[in-house]
Amino acid sequence: MKVGVVGAGAVGSSAAYAMVLQGTADEIVLTDLNANLAAAQAQDILHATPFAHSNFVRAGGYDALAGADVVILAAGVAQRPGEARLGLLERNAAVFGKIIPAVLGAAPDAVLLVASNPVDVMTDIAARISGLPDGRVFGSGTILDTARFRSLLGEHLGVSSRSVHAYVVGEHGDSEVLWWSGAAVGGLSVIDVATQLGRPLNDVERARIDEDVRRAADRIIAGKGATWFGIGAGLSRIVQAIGRNENALLSVSARAENVEGVVNVTLSLPRIVGAGGIRGALLPHFDSAERAALRDSARILKQAAESVKL
Repeated sequence: MKVGVVGAGAVGSSAAYAMVLQGTADEIVLTDLNANLAAAQAQDILHATPFAHSNFVRAGGYDALAGADVVILAAGVAQRPGEARLGLLERNAAVFGKIIPAVLGAAPDAVLLVASNPVDVMTDIAARISGLPDGRVFGSGTILDTARFRSLLGEHLGVSSRSVHAYVVGEHGDSEVLWWSGAAVGGLSVIDVATQLGRPLNDVERARIDEDVRRAADRIIAGKGATWFGIGAGLSRIVQAIGRNENALLSVSARAENVEGVVNVTLSLPRIVGAGGIRGALLPHFDSAERAALRDSARILKQAAESVKL
């Protein structure tokens, strides 16, 4: 499997490194406006292959993406001091307007996996620019938020996070929705498990976990400037599901026809990911509060996406 990564900064390089450690791809190509950065990242990651998997890692221009099965879009511009969110979105849309035609010119059959933030709106923009079917262009969405939710629940309950099945849906951002009513461990609801293990999930504990999931990025950014390891691993996991045709259920961002009355909105839901991209989506049964929160999240994202003119 060949994977391209456009944008060799912290997120793109972390995704490439995670793919090497996990043996996700046979060949990885890093492309960046700064060719020296892409070359340096590729060399550094290549030198890790003797300790992990024998991947072929190199840097190159867009032509080097030819034959790629998946291309991760991790490029974008940084927000300027005092710049409004819409201004940042419009500048990143302009970047995507140059990148996506170049990527598809070299790799017309590739799945486009968006990592650039704000990821839900950038995924919507990528879909509009590319004209690809919805299943072939989608974003990392809340895959990292879901991982945070599961890890915190596992920590509270004293069980492996791999045994926790819980999802975060909606926006990758402030309006995201933790699907508490559907969270389960070993086929039992988290409430039942918490009670049996003597580690109850009362309102205080639930509020703490909710806050820790929502504010995780803020705390990490305050400490080191940005997040990259978690999302890098999440991107590798998505690519793995595509390459191995897993039909894995992952919380990724794509356009949905109707979510709580909001039509044609791009946000995260549990989606079936396999060869060729997204093959289907599930709309969970939410309680009334979760439904209202998801509706609000969908409206926020719809408005943000519509504010960007291409």
